Amino acid sequence: MVECAKHHDINYPESNMPHITITPERFSEEIQGRTFSDVLNDPEQPFAEVLQFFNDEDRQQRMEDSEIHHDRPALAGVIRELESQPAIDRFLKNKHARRSQRLRQAVGVVVRMVMEHRGWNKTGRKGSLGVRAARKDSSNAAHNKGGLAFWFIRAERYERAEGMPFRSVRERSQEIVSRQTEQPPAQK
Repeated sequence: MVECAKHHDINYPESNMPHITITPERFSEEIQGRTFSDVLNDPEQPFAEVLQFFNDEDRQQRMEDSEIHHDRPALAGVIRELESQPAIDRFLKNKHARRSQRLRQAVGVVVRMVMEHRGWNKTGRKGSLGVRAARKDSSNAAHNKGGLAFWFIRAERYERAEGMPFRSVRERSQEIVSRQTEQPPAQK
């Protein structure tokens, strides 16, 4: 991660990036979005509701806040609200996990489009959203038994192009351990 000059500024300003509106046309023009034409064109899939959900400016800000202030995937900032949308919940609950997987993957593309528009880059790492329950019956939809999300397991992590305002707990811990190993033991 890039060290940022505003690292210790508690009053780090929120993003001033304009929110993005993702239309079905914009989604299908995006290189990865094109691969989800089945989701976009399937009237049974609640993809219009997904787009409407993510086009909200406050939700887009909460996605950034999730990365900045909570060191969690952007999707973690809105996942509980997303899963509580009636049409989305109904689809995920009533479809086999393989069929709903395409919708969940398309959600990941929408999240990436939002975050990149707002000045964020993918890290190539995933963050946890839930812990999958053991599947007893393969005909039922697979859901989580713990975590933030009921239907989503992992989500992409992002970082600001200009660097993150705060270091992660892992980075801070490594710094302390590094300093302790560099210093000779205290004389008694």
